[in-house]
Amino acid sequence: MPGTSALPTCHEVLAAVLQVREGRLCVLAWQRAIAPDEGRWALPGGRLGDEEDVEESVRRQLAEKVDLRDVAHVEQLGVFSAPHRVPGARVVATAFLGLVPSDADPAVPGDTAWHLVDALPPTAFDHAEIVTDALDRLRAKLSYTNIGFALAPAEFTVSALREIYAGALGHPVSATNLQRVLTRRGQLEPTGAVCPPGPAGGRPAALFRFTRRSLRVTDAFAVLRPPGEGGRAVVP
Repeated sequence: MPGTSALPTCHEVLAAVLQVREGRLCVLAWQRAIAPDEGRWALPGGRLGDEEDVEESVRRQLAEKVDLRDVAHVEQLGVFSAPHRVPGARVVATAFLGLVPSDADPAVPGDTAWHLVDALPPTAFDHAEIVTDALDRLRAKLSYTNIGFALAPAEFTVSALREIYAGALGHPVSATNLQRVLTRRGQLEPTGAVCPPGPAGGRPAALFRFTRRSLRVTDAFAVLRPPGEGGRAVVP
């Protein structure tokens, strides 16, 4: 019959797991050891199990295949279903965005590594496209939701949070503006504690935390913009 295929269709799940590491946004990938695309870097994931939904499957794949259990937030990105996205039998992929706090340092397998999102090595199949979609999703949601909770430690200084936002957004961010905006939206609260002073001494910095560690929309029309003239980041 027209439009039918002799090969069965498989369903896989993939995760673009992002983390700000040393002030730079990175994605987790593993290097393929077999064809097709041998030697290229692929997003973690695998075939959908018969008795699991897609989110259950992606969390299981991350735990079993790359020993990644410190995922603070997982959300579905979309379905990638181009007929020839991988060679051979058709494979439809449900892709997810995963976020890991900046203070986590999961022990990943030897064939797995963190890569800068703006300097990806050669990637397998359509995985670079999935990373781009994950990056776009994260940067958009940093503007209008509290998703920063999933990138930040449980407690942090405003300066440290600014570095996390700057790394994720890819442009400088004003610490003063960031604190003002997130506080006004009810996202931040002081812990009452301070950070130990550094080697140079000085006044200890106050520690803050997110008021919620689950996703919610805080300002549906907000946009975190790159620095304007004069080099200052503009945060509405």
